[in-house]
Amino acid sequence: ELPILDGSSAQFVAVLLNAGLKAQHAPQRVLRILEPVEVRMGAKSAALLPSNGFDGLELDVTIRFADAAIGVQRRHVELSPKSFLSDIADARTFGFMSDVDAMRAAGLGRGASMENTLVVDAGRVVNPEGLRFEDEFVRHKMLDAIGDLAMVGAPICGRFVADQPGHALNARMVRALLDTPEAWRWEFESAAETVRI
Repeated sequence: ELPILDGSSAQFVAVLLNAGLKAQHAPQRVLRILEPVEVRMGAKSAALLPSNGFDGLELDVTIRFADAAIGVQRRHVELSPKSFLSDIADARTFGFMSDVDAMRAAGLGRGASMENTLVVDAGRVVNPEGLRFEDEFVRHKMLDAIGDLAMVGAPICGRFVADQPGHALNARMVRALLDTPEAWRWEFESAAETVRI
């Protein structure tokens, strides 16, 4: 597993950008959504839908937490290198102080600290530096979804609409998509036409 660093993707992005980008002249394979594919896990849901005109991945994500520090947050992003850098890359993972003992007893979160996790306790963020964005929590769920959806093996052209997503729901979404071949098709695009993350 990759090191968590500061709990976001910002440091990984900085290293890649510092290394430099080079255009490749081979066409890029993309997966275009043709028909809706939906999954549910109790009250949680996710869907991949055909594009509304944006030729890339749109994300429309809602999260709902009882804790007042988070509450209900929703964000919509048309994913591009610029929007990823400005809206998503810096969003850190988060957890609840009330879950720490149970997680440690299960052998989980052993490297977690306030240096790499937003910690929520009884209606407040306890990290001294506070939030990077007012809605950092939903932005991090978008970051998770981008990584999880990349498991299809190519950029997705379509809309990802999710209510309370997490890694398990996102993995179920990827499996359902790949198990429904009539709902999508492979396409190839010239690198000169489109650049995607």
